[in-house]
Parts: sequence; C-alpha cells; structure tokens
Amino acid sequence: MGKSSGFKEVNRNTEKRLAVSKRVKNWKEIYIPWSKKEASVQASRCMDCGVPFCNNGCPLGNLIPEWNDLVYKQDWETAYQRLSATNNFPEFTGRICPAPCEASCTLSINNDPVSIEMIEKNIIEKAFESGFVKPEPPTFRTGKKIAVIGSGPAGLAASQQLNRAGHKVTVFERSDEPGGLLRYGIPEFKLEKNIVHRRIDLMKEEGIEFICSTNVGIDITAEELQTNFDAICLAGGSTVPRDLPIDGRALDGVHFAMEFLSQPNWVGESEKVPISAKNKNVVIIGGGDTGADCLGTSIRQGAKKITQIEILPEPPESRKKNNPWPEWPMILRTSSAHEEGGERDYNVLTKNFSGNGKVEKLICEKVEWVDNDETGRPDLKPIENSIFKIEADLVLLAMGFVHPLQEGLLNDLTVEFDERGNVKTDKNLMTNIEGVFSCGDMERGQSLVVHAIASGRSCAKKIDLFLEGKSSLPDVRGYFRNFK
Repeated sequence: MGKSSGFKEVNRNTEKRLAVSKRVKNWKEIYIPWSKKEASVQASRCMDCGVPFCNNGCPLGNLIPEWNDLVYKQDWETAYQRLSATNNFPEFTGRICPAPCEASCTLSINNDPVSIEMIEKNIIEKAFESGFVKPEPPTFRTGKKIAVIGSGPAGLAASQQLNRAGHKVTVFERSDEPGGLLRYGIPEFKLEKNIVHRRIDLMKEEGIEFICSTNVGIDITAEELQTNFDAICLAGGSTVPRDLPIDGRALDGVHFAMEFLSQPNWVGESEKVPISAKNKNVVIIGGGDTGADCLGTSIRQGAKKITQIEILPEPPESRKKNNPWPEWPMILRTSSAHEEGGERDYNVLTKNFSGNGKVEKLICEKVEWVDNDETGRPDLKPIENSIFKIEADLVLLAMGFVHPLQEGLLNDLTVEFDERGNVKTDKNLMTNIEGVFSCGDMERGQSLVVHAIASGRSCAKKIDLFLEGKSSLPDVRGYFRNFK
C-alpha cells in the first residue's frame, strides 16, 4: 500500500452533508463533493491488512484495496479501470449501497472503517469529469438476440455485460423511462435522475435497445418472446409489496410506500401529485430504508408531523457479542432523513386504522419480544394496557416486498417459483424453461443494489455460456448463492 500507517494518522471522514435547513428546501443530493486531495487522504487509511475482508464483503468482489491505493497516489484513470472491472455502475452503488464492504473492513474490528463508498463515488464522478468514461460498443456481433425484462440495476448490468459479449440486447420496461427502482423508487435527494439518464444514454450508444411503456406478457406475449429471441433474462424485480390486512385498510389515505415514492415529487410541486404529505400527519409503518425514503420525501413535501413506527425492537447502538466482525452489524442506523425530522418508535403493533371514509388515526399497541427456547425465535407478546392512538392523514406501508408479480408473463412462461414465491433457478440461474434465465430481486428476493448488479453480471455470463459454449465475461467472485 502507498501509506501503510495512514489509518493511524488520519481519522475517517465522509463527504459533508448540506445543513438540514438548506437541503430540505429542495430535492438535490445532500452531499458536498470531496476534492481530489480529500479523497486521496481518506484512501490513505486503507491499511496493508493482508487479507482484504472488504473484498469478500462486497457481493461484486470489488478490488477495493487496489483502487484505494491508486486514489491515494491520485492515479484516477487506473483507479477507474480497476473499479469498472467489477462494477458496472459505481455511480449508483457509491450513493445508495449500504456498504457491506465497510462493515467487513479490517479496521472495523476496533476502529472506524475506510470510507469505501464515498471513495468509490469520487472515482466514478472524477472519471466522468475527466472523460475517462466512454461508450464501449462490442467489436463484433454474435448474431444472437437476448430479451432482458426489467431495467433496474440487475437488468442493466446483465444487458451491459451481454452487449459487451457481442449479443444484440433488447431491454423491455413497462414504465415510461428505463431505470426501474433507480428511476422510480429512489428519491432525488439520494440519487438525482440525471445520474441515471447519463448511464442509460451511454448504454444506448453502446448498442443496447430500450423499449419502454411496454408490459411484457400483455403488449408482447411470452410466446412472441420465445420465438423472437435466443434467450430471455427475467430481471423485473420484487414488486409485490407486503400488505397490512387489518380493519380500516381500505380507508382513503392508506398507501403502499412505492405508490408514494414513484411520483414525480422531486419537481417541487408536491401539491400537484396524487399522494401528497403537504400539511398532513404522516405515519410510516416500517423502519427500513424505504421508510426513511418516505420520511425524507414527506419532509420535503411539507408534512405537518411524521411518525415512523416499527414492530421490531430498537437495535443496539453497537454490536452485540453474537454479532461479531466481519458480519453485517445489526445496529441502530440514522439516515440523513432521520437527521431532518420526524419521530421513531419501536415495538409498535398496528391493530387497525380508524376513520370515516378517510384514515384519521391508527390504533396501536406496544409489544415485547420473548425468547422461545423451543423454536429458537422470539415470540411477539402484547403488553397489557398499552393501547394508544396516533393521528394520521396519510399512512405509508413500507414493510418490504414479498415476491415478483407472478400473474402475466411469469405464469405465461410457466416458470416455477421457490417457497418464497420468487422465480426458481438452478446453479446456472436458468429457470425450468430452457433459455429463460432470471436474476436480481425477481430471483433472489428483495435485496441490495449491489446484490442486483452482481446477480445481473453472473446471469450474463451464464447466458453467454448457454449461447456460445464459452464466455470471456468475468466471473463474479463475491456473488454466492446456496442451491439445493
């Protein structure tokens, strides 16, 4: 490494966030970019640890110590080459990935980890600024045609890899624009849409075709797909949200989180969107990232009061003994949105919604979790005399997703599903139908953007092998699945 003592001399820093009073007045990204010097100083903390656990902690197998060293030496072009060798879209992961690599960083044993995610974002942004990022169309074409269903991170990664192998790739997207969750599910203050458009434009220049506003299975039948393409890649995501079927669910004002987040609310005209938090008491059910996105969006729309509730206990501030490094730390996380406002409450069970045609309040009950020696899992136990009410004009259900939409294309293709309702695949990511593959959340279940990209890259290699009998596409070292 360029500076083996850097972690002893330099404290961890990340890009500074804009003041809350400023950032909540607009939809722009909240971070102030580093200078090249600031990034170099932070990269110097990457120690010569011998075994790079960060590399194994990253599902993509990113060459983190290598590009950290190159950033320290300010060799930005080579750093970009090392980064892009394993990650198709570091401009996405550098913004919205929860950074399992940092949890696995050797410094995390007893120190603050290297600011890997921020360094990654700086590499790709400075590469764009310097003109290092250019379209990479293939030098030859195989004559094989592949249909990729879904243009989220998994579908985009599979498409780019398959195009680089020389295949003709057509991406089908049912929404008006490509990008999937990146375009329609992530708020602008976390990922500005011009960043997504920039990458899509590059992919178009590379020869990838995008057909939007097309619901495959309806506008194009499964039979037509199988007739017109040599292989099909199902990358549509896990889109069926987990519901809360309790009394009052049908009241006006109770919505799934994605109904709320997918609106064009970043234009700053919140009063014109169908579901607005403006001047409302908002209750968010679910304590994960989607709930935090709803929180930040509600704040920018001008909500009166926001409460986020979670049925599980409040996580500890530091690792418990049964959650050692380098495992993912199950600790309390405070997102940028939580800095901006709102209240959080844990161990809360929602019993029913109340209102006259429109939701007016939640009837809730406090619970505790009691260890069960027989099952090995804690049991939920209501606490006596703990029922309380929360005023609500808007309720957002942010409790995750159960599986992909099965009606339509998937059923028409007659693909099999696993016990969780996801598309079932073998070790080659092929379904029970020959030539039909699946990747990302549709195959794995709801997961991280970095898992989606890794899955798409892995699926591309499997499809290339299926079509050509050999493949020069790289393996995904960090992508592991357990197959029965």
